[in-house]
Parts: sequence; C-alpha cells; structure tokens
Amino acid sequence: MLLAKTLRSSTFRLALMAIAAFGLIVAAIMAYVYFGTLAYVQSRIGDAGDHDAFTRMIELAMVAVAVLLLVLAGLAAVLVTRRTVGRIEQINATSRAIMLSGLDQRIPLRDSNDEWDRVAENLNQMLDRIETLMGEVKQVSDNVAHDLRTPLTRMRGRLEKAYHTPRNGEADAALIGDTIADLDAVLHMFASITRISEIETRARRSAFRTLNLAEVAGEVVELYDAAAEQVATRLSLGGDREVAITGDRDLLFDAVANLVDNAIKHGCKGGTVTVTCRSADGGAAIAIADDGPGIPADQRDQVFKRFYRLEQSRYTPGNGLGLSLVAAVARLHGAEIVLHDNAPGLTVRLQFPPPSQSGTAFA
Repeated sequence: MLLAKTLRSSTFRLALMAIAAFGLIVAAIMAYVYFGTLAYVQSRIGDAGDHDAFTRMIELAMVAVAVLLLVLAGLAAVLVTRRTVGRIEQINATSRAIMLSGLDQRIPLRDSNDEWDRVAENLNQMLDRIETLMGEVKQVSDNVAHDLRTPLTRMRGRLEKAYHTPRNGEADAALIGDTIADLDAVLHMFASITRISEIETRARRSAFRTLNLAEVAGEVVELYDAAAEQVATRLSLGGDREVAITGDRDLLFDAVANLVDNAIKHGCKGGTVTVTCRSADGGAAIAIADDGPGIPADQRDQVFKRFYRLEQSRYTPGNGLGLSLVAAVARLHGAEIVLHDNAPGLTVRLQFPPPSQSGTAFA
C-alpha cells in the first residue's frame, strides 16, 4: 500500500526527474572519459597492437558503473520518497481522524529530532492552541447564554405581566424603568465585548503618548473614594509621585479602575485597598492590594478569560469581563500582569516596559 503510494507520488516523480538529469550528466562525463582514454592510448602507442580487448574492457567497466549508479539512484529515490510519503501519510491520517472525531488526535512523533518531527511538533502545538481556543469559545458561549437568560427572562416576565394587567401609570413606569435597566446591562455587556476586541486588535495604539501613571491612579482613587467609604474600606494611594509610561490614558484609566473596583467589591469590608505606583527596572509598575479572600492559585490563570467568574452560580452582579479588559490593556501596552498573595488578600501587579523616547512631558 505504502509502496504503491510512493510510486504514484509527485515526490517520486521529482526524484526520477532528478535521477534522469543526474544520469545525463554522468553519461556525458563517461563518454568524455571513454573517448578521451581511447584517444590518449592511440596517441601513445599508435596503431600498433590490438585495441579491441582494451576497448571492450573499458566499455564493460563503464556499463557496470552506469548500471550500478542507476540502481543506487533508484533505490535511494524509493527509500527517500517512501520515508517522505510515510510521514505525510501520518499527517493526512491524523487530519482525517480530527475531521471525524475531534481535536484530541495528535501526529505521532518518532523521536528522530529531524525536520519531520519538528513539523509534527509545530502542528501538534497548533492543534493544542486550536483546541484551547475552541474550548474557550464554547465556555464563552455558555456563559453569554447564561448571563443573557436572566435579564431576558425578567424582561419577558414583566412584559407578560403588564400585558395581562390593567394599565397603571405608576406600575407601568416602574416596569419600564426596570426593563430599561436590564437592557442597559445587556448592552453594557456587548459594549464591553466590543471594547475588548478593539483593544486586542491594537486599533487604539494611535492614542499612545507619554504620561504619568501615578496621576492616572490618583484620578481612579479619587473616583472610587466614595464607593470605598460606603463599605467602610480605606482606599489609599502610595509610591512615587511621577511614574513615566507610554500608553493610552483612557485605557489605562479603565484598567486601573477595574482593578480598584474589584478590590473594593471583593475585599474585606472595613478593610484596606492600597494602590502603589513606582518606577522599576527602567519601566513602571502599579500594584493594587486588598485584604479580602483572594483568588485560589489554581484559578489565577483563568480569571482573565472572558466571562470567567469565581462564583460559578453567576447570580451575583457582574459579567466576568473586567479582568479580561485589564488583560487586553496589559497586552496592548506590553505589560506583564502578575497575581500575588497579600496574606491575606490579593495583590495585582502590572509591570510596564520603559516608555518610548518620543516625548518627555507628562500628559
């Protein structure tokens, strides 16, 4: 089966064409050697003696060499083509299995560390990535369906109740207000998805400029000071007063605001939330620390996925997009985002690279 595929393969035909070209070159060289040898012998000893035996010996030697070269070239072509076709057939078989059964199939490796193994490794890594993305798409779809079901069910219930109830101005106004609030929540969710997609496509890099990260953090702290007071949380800003960074001011404000909002909501009531900005390693860093329950270590890589929430029942307010936006902003700015234990609580640290040299004034 494999031999038949080898003989029918385009690689084998290319190998035969190469052998034919090689054979023509060898034939030309052998003809040159043959006639050159005869001419040399004739020039040295003239017409004296019988040259037939010598000529037949040279012809026989050249025929033997030509046959041997053809056999070796043909054997090499079959072996090399067979190996190539075999590896390609493995890839084809895996592709067919994936189309039939799913993305859990992988191309087998031979541990030869050759170019075919490297191709197989790269394809397997691509399949791993595709499988991960497909899983995330499924998870996002499930979460979107769950998050939409609740407000849409409430809206339908209100409208159905209003349909079967006599008109009442005050009750109708309340129903309309509640329905608008639910619609706003749904629209806000889709606006957040669109915003994250826009950030991830790097459509906002044109707004980058040199600015003071500490000033941005100060504006966020000022904005959320009243919200912190409502839950008796002490919100404070520390660190350096001037921290240079190159980035989009609005996106950085949104990212820091999301982190501070999460720290206030999920931190300990009556506790402390600290925002710290510092210049570090030629770049900038901002850390938001709280003294709440924190995030389990095995879920810290998951919380930045869209719609992922620690509270699996998904009945508490929120849609799980805040940290996804933070992660998108961090990637856009080339920043590293790390979660640390605050013992107790959580510290979220964003480490930014050095600012660009274009422009030195703070925005």
